[in-house]
Amino acid sequence: MLDRAVAGRSPWQDARARFLRNKAAVVSLALLVLITLACIIGPWLLPNAFDSTDWNAAGTPPTFDHWHLFGTDDTGRDLLVRCLIGGRVSLMIGALATLTSVTLGIVWGAVAGFVGGRVDNAMMRIVDMMYAIPYLLIAILMVTLLGREFYLVVITITVFSWMDMARVVRGQTLSIRSKEYVEAARAIGVPTRRIITRHVVPNLLGIVAIYTTVTVPAVILTESVLSFLGLGVQEPMTSWGVLIQDGVGVMESSPWILLFPAALLSITLYCINFVGDGLRDALDPKDR
Repeated sequence: MLDRAVAGRSPWQDARARFLRNKAAVVSLALLVLITLACIIGPWLLPNAFDSTDWNAAGTPPTFDHWHLFGTDDTGRDLLVRCLIGGRVSLMIGALATLTSVTLGIVWGAVAGFVGGRVDNAMMRIVDMMYAIPYLLIAILMVTLLGREFYLVVITITVFSWMDMARVVRGQTLSIRSKEYVEAARAIGVPTRRIITRHVVPNLLGIVAIYTTVTVPAVILTESVLSFLGLGVQEPMTSWGVLIQDGVGVMESSPWILLFPAALLSITLYCINFVGDGLRDALDPKDR
């Protein structure tokens, strides 16, 4: 009876069962959800505002007084609330930039791989040219000319983070387009656009889900680097990169200002990587 039940499970049910057997991935996912909820809800529950200053409490180490559990920075702003707000900004930029870059990469790679020929060659040469552009130089130029607005940071990261996804999707599409069900759809006259949306893209979801978990930490880390270089979000808004930049300047006298945002960033990136490893093993068991 049990064998029949297992044999009757769908591939997604099997993938879910394999993922749940990966304890590191499950714990990382739970911790990632906890950090995300804390960043979203926490600032509303704490009594201190992220941009309010208290010069009498400037540079206070972690204490339970006035809920300064992470201490305060050199202007008296509560570091706990700023870490949560910074996490909200970093995670939001990571999610939005990943969503747009993954979507662009899927469409570009699927069209190039399925159509093939001169279209494929032209589209992939554009990708090669994008790789040749110095990312940091263009990022500095865009932020300098257009400003350090939230949406501009997302656009800047997106412009240079979709090419890897396009290459991965193109390679998978080249393999999928030779399958029997795709050939059958072509034979009965199904339009190319419908074949891509109904047959090619759904069969790419596994590799896309895996690669997305690689893209998210890369995007978050890129935002942190830009913020560390002074090219990220503007004050009084903050992000983990901005907080780390602030902490580096006072790390000898006030090490907690650097320690807490750096620890949250590191834990988040490790959790996402462990979840990605779990998804890889669950969706592609032959790779284990």
